[in-house]
Amino acid sequence: MTEIRRPDNMQRITTPELASAFIEEQIKALKEQIGNKKVLLALSGGVDSSVVAALLIKAVGKQLTCVHVNHGLLRKGEPEQVIEVFRNQMNADLIYVDAVDRFLDKLAGVSDPETKRKIIGAEFIEVFAEEARKLEGVELLAQGTIWPDILESEDGIKAHHNAGGLPDDLNFELVEPVRILFKDEVRMVGKALGLPDGMVFRQPFPGPGLGVRCTGAITRDRLEALREADAILREEFASAGLAGKVWQYFVIVPDYKSTGVKDGKRAFEWPAIIRAVNTRDAMSATIERIDYDLLEKITARITAEVPGINRVLYDLTPKPTGTIEWE
Repeated sequence: MTEIRRPDNMQRITTPELASAFIEEQIKALKEQIGNKKVLLALSGGVDSSVVAALLIKAVGKQLTCVHVNHGLLRKGEPEQVIEVFRNQMNADLIYVDAVDRFLDKLAGVSDPETKRKIIGAEFIEVFAEEARKLEGVELLAQGTIWPDILESEDGIKAHHNAGGLPDDLNFELVEPVRILFKDEVRMVGKALGLPDGMVFRQPFPGPGLGVRCTGAITRDRLEALREADAILREEFASAGLAGKVWQYFVIVPDYKSTGVKDGKRAFEWPAIIRAVNTRDAMSATIERIDYDLLEKITARITAEVPGINRVLYDLTPKPTGTIEWE
């Protein structure tokens, strides 16, 4: 099969009209490639896999099976949004796998960031492979590969994992309908497909999810505090009009505590650290200068509403010297 590459003269998809034209072309191409075969997709809820799912639903409907693995490291409300949009609204054949205990049990006591990443990655592949083996007659695997993935792979910046490192007995042909698109074009196509803004304009989120923002060995209570604090930050940024302006913003809850006072009593609890950065290519990043009143409001809400957190800090470190993620 000839490798599909982005044409040098391809017009950037910047309008709904161009997005609609791309959708029409892709639906035709997908029907030709897939025929009457069955397709499998790991649906994370990120924009790339969501756009691929929406395109495939339009092209081949119930020939697509989506698998959404909840590893317990997603942000608040994300598994529910995937189920609502794809199963309830788009009538997709969606398999929801609650693997929270499985992942968190494997991560218990593991503090090294790289080991955590490897456990999360390997366990995800294992869970997905188990679900794939339960299905009969699946010959194709859809992926949300985009053009920067291809370029970075060719330049040796990062490996592009065809078929996601699945075991040899799962030998699928790949379906990659957005592989010639840049991220901004994927968002434009997602918007034209009618996906909700919260999904289309979702900020970058690491593969290991909150696992690398709950630094050190993950505990369930600290992970829950992180999820709640992060939800408050996202809510307040949206209310302040920063959601589309700041490239990436999130909370880290590290594995150490400090002394504070709550309700007149000593409170030995964790800090919540806010990170908000702007970047073009993620190779370097600057800090968003957040209004002080907004910071005070976020601090008041997190310390009042999230059990286990008694301080809020703001990370002022650009990249370099600090990477965007803490782990």
